[in-house]
Amino acid sequence: MTYLPNDSYDSYRSVDLEARAASASPYELVLVLMDGLLDELARARGHIEHKRYQQKGASLEKCMNILNGLNGALDEENGGEVVQGLARLYEYCIYRLSDVSVTLSLDGLDEVVNLLGTLREGWEGVSAARK
Repeated sequence: MTYLPNDSYDSYRSVDLEARAASASPYELVLVLMDGLLDELARARGHIEHKRYQQKGASLEKCMNILNGLNGALDEENGGEVVQGLARLYEYCIYRLSDVSVTLSLDGLDEVVNLLGTLREGWEGVSAARK
């Protein structure tokens, strides 16, 4: 089996992500971001497990940036309680990932993965219902 060098894989992922984002509805775009976030969380886990702390830091930073982007895109003026709840969830996940970065807690990382996985399922249901 042939493996792509990391730079080649990152380039492929970037092009794939750009193509998916360009053709996505707003709901599908959230799913694309959530998928990227969950993929990066899995990479962060691998970095922690293999003691690649510099890469762990970069992965967790990417995750927090995606969460900040999702949080910043919320319509707080018109979204009501749902948006407020999402904002609190995103902020909590950022807080937990900051803690994971220092403590290297896989339990903390798993908590974030489980929360976001459940949220992703909800977004998938919303996206399917809008089609």
